[in-house]
Amino acid sequence: MFKESPIIRRKSRQIMVGNVPVGGDAPIAVQSMTNTLTTDVAATVKQIKALEAVGADIVRVSVPTMDAAEAFREIKQQVSVPLVTDIHFDYRIALKVAEYGADCLRINPGNIGREDRVRAVVESARDKGISIRIGVNGGSLEKDIQEKYTEPTAEALLESAMRHVDILDRLNFHDFKVSVKASDVFLAVGSYRLLAKQIDNPLHLGITEAGGLRAGAVKSSVGLGLLLSEGIGDTLRVSLAADPVEEVKVGFDILKSLKLRSRGINFIACPSCSRQEFDVISTVNELEQRVEDIMTPMDVSIIGCIVNGPGEATVSDLGLTGSSKKSGFYLDGIRQKERFDNTQLVDQLEQRIRAKAKLMDQANKIAIKEIDN
Repeated sequence: MFKESPIIRRKSRQIMVGNVPVGGDAPIAVQSMTNTLTTDVAATVKQIKALEAVGADIVRVSVPTMDAAEAFREIKQQVSVPLVTDIHFDYRIALKVAEYGADCLRINPGNIGREDRVRAVVESARDKGISIRIGVNGGSLEKDIQEKYTEPTAEALLESAMRHVDILDRLNFHDFKVSVKASDVFLAVGSYRLLAKQIDNPLHLGITEAGGLRAGAVKSSVGLGLLLSEGIGDTLRVSLAADPVEEVKVGFDILKSLKLRSRGINFIACPSCSRQEFDVISTVNELEQRVEDIMTPMDVSIIGCIVNGPGEATVSDLGLTGSSKKSGFYLDGIRQKERFDNTQLVDQLEQRIRAKAKLMDQANKIAIKEIDN
């Protein structure tokens, strides 16, 4: 029972990353980045496909050398998700990956060097319909900006970003997005707030180097949640020292919690207490793993007792309310005569979730067909 988010998004121009629109009224895209050696083509392709399988809209690949650029050519031919190439300093690598089909160049124009080199990259991007991402990081600001501000500040990140923006504006190239990332939540949030007032280009959100899976997910949720709740942000990456697949999952969880994306199952589950009539924690954990492949938007409430259970179940697509030996089951908010055996909850719930997802998918296909006709 997904409801539209009350958040009013910042108005931004729309660009394309491959076939994925970013900005404007497009859904907020979720990204991740490979952590394999790009020259290991098989490993990189495998990771990209794993990211795509859990819903990644865009994947970034680091291309630090010409050997990596040649590997990128092979990688691009084996995957379908749009690829952003991460390049620093060497304009020749940018030209090469543009030739090989990159969907977006992550490259800071001011770091390339002479203007003729910058112009060559921009003209290549323009000619091939490739967008650019300007990526400013609080840990790698230009030397003169570091000396001016003595430490990373929101104003310092903004000044760095606008230098690169001004270069692209001067070259009459506008198909770009910008990020101003920092590992400090307040610094990142402050930087994005300032930048959002300066330009109408799409903004790529991220709390860089956020940490491990748990701490990084929390830090990213706080920082990105603040910005997204203010309508700021058109695409995001959750940066975790963990399997990149987890970055995508956390990214979608953040968007689902703000009702900005509705991909996959939203589990509503109690933390459990002595009132629970079944093991809520193990039930939810096992069920999450079993139905990870389902991308149909759906709210599923699993509550261990009758105190809060009925209230949550009546506003969910599927709901379970704990009771002795057999628990109550709700479908589309309506209590069913059917009751679930507490010793077989996971099997029974998985079966009903899959059946509901199938019906919802069929209904969506019919609706789309009627609109097309």
